[in-house]
Amino acid sequence: MADVKVKKTEKLNGQVCASPSKSYTQRMVIAAALSHGTSEVSNPLLSEDTEATLRAVTALGAKVKTEKGCWTIHGNLPLKGAKQPIDCGESGATLRFMIPVAALASGSSTLVFKGSIKKRPVEPLLTSLRELGAKSQVGKLGDNDAVFVEGGGIVGGETSIRGDVSSQFISGLMFACPMAKVDSEIMLTSTLESKDYVKMTQAVLANHGIRVPAHENHLHIPANQTYTPSDGMVPGDFSSAAFLLAAAAITKSKVQINNLNYGSVQGDKAILDILKHMGVEGKVCEDRVEIECSGNLLEPIEVDAKNIPDLVPTIAVLSCYAKGTSHIFGAHRLRLKESDRLESLYLELTKMGAQISINDDGLIIEGGSPLHGAVIDPHNDHRIAMACAVAALRAEGETTIQNAECVRKSYPQFFTHLKQVGANLVGGKFDR
Repeated sequence: MADVKVKKTEKLNGQVCASPSKSYTQRMVIAAALSHGTSEVSNPLLSEDTEATLRAVTALGAKVKTEKGCWTIHGNLPLKGAKQPIDCGESGATLRFMIPVAALASGSSTLVFKGSIKKRPVEPLLTSLRELGAKSQVGKLGDNDAVFVEGGGIVGGETSIRGDVSSQFISGLMFACPMAKVDSEIMLTSTLESKDYVKMTQAVLANHGIRVPAHENHLHIPANQTYTPSDGMVPGDFSSAAFLLAAAAITKSKVQINNLNYGSVQGDKAILDILKHMGVEGKVCEDRVEIECSGNLLEPIEVDAKNIPDLVPTIAVLSCYAKGTSHIFGAHRLRLKESDRLESLYLELTKMGAQISINDDGLIIEGGSPLHGAVIDPHNDHRIAMACAVAALRAEGETTIQNAECVRKSYPQFFTHLKQVGANLVGGKFDR
């Protein structure tokens, strides 16, 4: 395990290129693998989670050629059952997206997950697949949780599923059901949360010629559709860039983040409105965001995180440096992430002197208390590691981020980029 030491940093200055979007990369890889022909995915994110997606599509028959800056993917249809267990790593998105896709294959497949399926549940998805004529079940393969998918195709028909557990269930069905034998009707029994991720899936599918009409509480997916090849550029990721924007917001800074397109379908671009509400001076251009701050305390905020759960760690840190009480609510699903993310934020930021109370739904943060260095356990959660590293920039003394390599999951260049704009830190070169 690798530690990174972060010291108080008075000023940040410079510019970096935003990390490519993990969410777009994974979706574009899967859609390309389901296409009849060759697609190019330009500017992909190379991270542990996207490598898991590449392994999964390759196991089902896609031909993949990876070069720096471009992945060429040839859909080798029809899909074949995986000869060896598919290693999904700790990527919940890969697991949930690929279970329905594996059901399309002619033979059976086993998907292995290194995290806990209790923390990243899949049963609602498996129930819907059974209602659509595809069999799968959770079990064990050695010490790891696994999902055994029978294969043989998806019939289609009607199913119902909750919309407030994981939008990834819906996206997984959206990838596979266009290749079902009859039309599929997916009824949502609760409000869809993280709806912008579903819109992202819809946009990627449209680029490959797939129609998935979505209504308020259900989706109608026409059957027997054919994916067509499509080349695409992965946009910069607002959820990752949010940590750099927050670092600029709490210090005396002048920072520019390039490769951020406000027009892309990303709910986490809401970070720009949040920063504005908290009094941060910024400029949003066609392909970049500029932040210039004095280092003064920010304005407190109330945030409903229902559709922006990945921003909660960033908002929590910003709230620590606000001059009043901030409320984050609608974040119950964070208890089912890589860690119990609400509990992890409470524990680790409290170590640094933050005044935080926690409930089932979110956090209440009394801003303005001086923070100090501490030894941080990120609970093997990339977003906790990044959030606490940002918080450390204005904390007195030195902060040690243990197991800092967990950022490889989504943003391997995080510490490199933080150092690039002037952060005082030692270690953290995890990009390849």
